[in-house]
Amino acid sequence: PGLPLVYASDNGFFPYGTKGEIELIARVDRVIRRLLERYPVDILVIACNPASTLTLPHLRSQLRLPIVGVVPAIKPAAKLSQTGVIGLLATPATVARPYTHELIREYAPHCDVISLGSSELVQIAEQKLRGETIDENAIARIVTELMRHEKAPLMDVLVLACTHFPLLKEELSLYLPETVQLIDSGEAIARRVEYLLEGKINETDSHAGNIAVFTRETTEARQLGAALATFAIQKTHYLDFS
Repeated sequence: PGLPLVYASDNGFFPYGTKGEIELIARVDRVIRRLLERYPVDILVIACNPASTLTLPHLRSQLRLPIVGVVPAIKPAAKLSQTGVIGLLATPATVARPYTHELIREYAPHCDVISLGSSELVQIAEQKLRGETIDENAIARIVTELMRHEKAPLMDVLVLACTHFPLLKEELSLYLPETVQLIDSGEAIARRVEYLLEGKINETDSHAGNIAVFTRETTEARQLGAALATFAIQKTHYLDFS
């Protein structure tokens, strides 16, 4: 909380979870390099599961600053589950990615993992953040699809493996059994960033330096102003990548 934040949204290429591997790696490389030219930073967080599971090795080989990625919280879910049945709600790309399958093999070999990929939830989360009315019937339908699995009645942990999905925790919980606990990577990422920035955090600093950066100026991006203000981000910049 004591450091200025540059929140960069590549809305010009939204959503990442439906893009091919080669084009996504090239896009992330281009955007990150342009951002770092404009905004020198101490640490970089790739706050997107598809981008993290695919581009982290490339970025770490090219850049010298610390880079923190976001990966599905399979490991803590496997430890937390009492039934051995966990759910994985992500984008289609994250569900299909070999990286995700390797996480399951390494940290949850004793568990049954019920996976569902949804790009629609990403769009719904964005709509909610902009203050628009969202289609809760669509959320109910997605949860129903997840619960169709034969072992779903035993599921006691659901991993929200997309950084958009925690915005919909309340709505998702309405249609899930009360016994299902929702987890994501947010707190673990914050702890990792705090550790890597040890000695640089000044709790007395203000949020005056917080900036939101979008790669395309759109009506939707402008509508996010009120939501960003609740996260202490008052300034908005646009970098054209068209």
